[in-house]
Amino acid sequence: METGQVYTHQFQFSQQQVDAFAALSGDTNPIHTDAAYAATTIFRKPIIHGFLSGSVFSKVLGTQFPGEGTIYLKQTMEFKAPLFVDISYEAVFTVKEILPGSVALISTQIKDTPNGNILVDGEASVKNRQKIKKI
Repeated sequence: METGQVYTHQFQFSQQQVDAFAALSGDTNPIHTDAAYAATTIFRKPIIHGFLSGSVFSKVLGTQFPGEGTIYLKQTMEFKAPLFVDISYEAVFTVKEILPGSVALISTQIKDTPNGNILVDGEASVKNRQKIKKI
């Protein structure tokens, strides 16, 4: 892992996954689960929970980049626009800085695939003694 390195991951969520997250988290706001209710909102259809969309960061950092052995230290997220079910998105990870102690600061973004608009913007701080080394 080195400064400037970029990793991307394509993903999407189904309504079934949104419903499961609502049940697990207790966030049963109908804007996420009820199409008739969501149709009356500014979004016109159900939106994915912000923290479900952000869970892709945990998935990738913990299993792919840097991967196994990674310890999450911090994550910021700014929700700029909603995500919807059954649409492909791209998570983009850019290493901003390698710090002493095997810690990396990584830009975390979710972009819509067709035009590259940033929908979620944040930064993660992770530690991995085997895969993050300050040179």
